[in-house]
Amino acid sequence: MAYQFDFLPVVNNTDLLLRGALFTLELTAIGAVLGVGLGIVGALVRAWNIRPFAGIFAVYVELIRNTPFLVQLFFIFFGLPSLGVQISEWQAAVLAMVINLGAYSTEIIRAGIQAIPRGQLEAAAALAMTRFEAFRHVVLLPALGKVWPALSSQIIIVMLGSAVCSQIATEELSFAANFIQSRNFRAFETYALTTLLYLCMALLIRQLLNWIGQRFIARSSR
Repeated sequence: MAYQFDFLPVVNNTDLLLRGALFTLELTAIGAVLGVGLGIVGALVRAWNIRPFAGIFAVYVELIRNTPFLVQLFFIFFGLPSLGVQISEWQAAVLAMVINLGAYSTEIIRAGIQAIPRGQLEAAAALAMTRFEAFRHVVLLPALGKVWPALSSQIIIVMLGSAVCSQIATEELSFAANFIQSRNFRAFETYALTTLLYLCMALLIRQLLNWIGQRFIARSSR
């Protein structure tokens, strides 16, 4: 018997899908800002070998980059309460995304920092800039400009990876899709529309990050 497509039961729950998509974008925005911020700190510490923090960040980066995101999420949501740290689904999802993106962005931004010509740092020193002033005005924006496409791609990867947050009942897009499918049993239609929404969000975020890169990063790094 041929399968009869019926998107109406899914379309009738579009509000749930859109609410989940907005929640996913909210998680991504917070995770991106805090994760990249953590990556900038880690990149500075590792690139300039600031002890003892360079060793701590090295262990952190290797630990996160060599373990599954789902395991990291479960450790935060199920493991921390065992130590007396109570955390909600939303807080666990945000924390997991920040920690994950922070590790990857540390290495991405560090590569950009190491690509900065040493002569620029020597020129900054000749102008009596402190190391912090040199990092802020001479190193950071040019470094971000060099690695912005890779950093943008990593942010999108983290957004797509947020789908596993449905495993701890975080009400993002994949959680909404699972809920709808469990009620109407239209798996193909439900996940087809969910896939389309993820695609649209990824393209939207890429365009936004490209605009930020051209408007603020590239222009300021000249």
